[in-house]
Amino acid sequence: MSVYSIKDLENLSGIKAHTLRIWEQRYNIVTPKRTDTNIRYYDDNDLKLVLNISLLQEHGFKISKIAQMQPDIIHRQVLDLSEQGIRYTDQIQALTIAMIDLDEERFEKVLTRCALQMGFEQTMIQVIFPFLIRIGILWQTAAITPAQEHFISHLIRQKIIVATDGQITNYTNQQHKYMLFLPDGELHELSLLFANYLLRVRKQKVIYLGQSLPFQDIESVHAIHKPDYLFTIVTSVPGPDELQPYITKLSQAFPNTIILISGYQAVTQSLDCPNNVLIMKKIQDFIEFIDNPSEIS
Repeated sequence: MSVYSIKDLENLSGIKAHTLRIWEQRYNIVTPKRTDTNIRYYDDNDLKLVLNISLLQEHGFKISKIAQMQPDIIHRQVLDLSEQGIRYTDQIQALTIAMIDLDEERFEKVLTRCALQMGFEQTMIQVIFPFLIRIGILWQTAAITPAQEHFISHLIRQKIIVATDGQITNYTNQQHKYMLFLPDGELHELSLLFANYLLRVRKQKVIYLGQSLPFQDIESVHAIHKPDYLFTIVTSVPGPDELQPYITKLSQAFPNTIILISGYQAVTQSLDCPNNVLIMKKIQDFIEFIDNPSEIS
C-alpha cells in the first residue's frame, strides 16, 4: 500500500488541494488518515477515488451527486465511461488505476481497445507517453513502488515488442540505416523500443543495440554497419554535467553520420550541438524526421 500527500493527489488528478479539503469538509469524501505524529496522508483507495471523481467531473457529473454515490456505483460509472469512448484522458486514468492495482487484465483491455480504435502508433503517442509522464511524477514523489513501476513498464515493453515483431520488411537499397542505442549506464528503454517500431513500420533498416552500450562498442558496430543515422535517448545518463562532452565525443567520432538525440536530459538543457547533431524534442519530431529526413538534415 502506497502513501500519498495531498499534493500527490493534486498532481495526479488535476484537482486542487484546496478543492479536496473543501470536499472533505462539505461531503466527507476523500478523508485523510493520520500518522502517529498527526501528519495527514492518503492511500491507494483514496487516490483511485480522486481519479474516478476527476473523470466523472470531466463528463459533467456534479460533485454533490458523486458524493451520494456508493463506491461500487462510482466504479461502475467510470468503467462504463472508459469503455464507451476513446478520450485520451479517460484511458490514462484507467491505466493509472490498473498500475496501482497491478491489474494486468484491465491494462490489456484498455490498450486493446485503444489500438483497435486509433492504431498502435497513435495509442503510444496519445495515451502511453502521457501516461509514462504521469508515472514519472509518481516515481519522483515516491508515490509508487518499484513493483508497480516494473509491472506496468514490463507490460508496455511487451506490447511494443509484439507490435515490432509483426513488421515484415523487404529492404531495398533506398532505405536509410539507423543505429539505435542507449548510452552506457542508461536503462530507460521504452522510448528506444518505440523508435525501433516507428522505423520498421516505415520500412527503414535498423541496427538495434538496446540499453547501456559502452562507447567502444558504438564505434565497433558503426565501423561494421556504417549507418546513415545514430539515434539515442538520454533520460538520466549521461547527467547534466556530462551530456555536452558526450555529444561532442559522438560528433567527433562519427563526423559523417547524422546523430539524433532525445530524452529528458537532452531537451531540458541548453546544448551546443555540432552540425551533425540534432535534438529531437518530442516523438513527433522524430516521426517527421523519418518521413522527411532531407528536409530536416
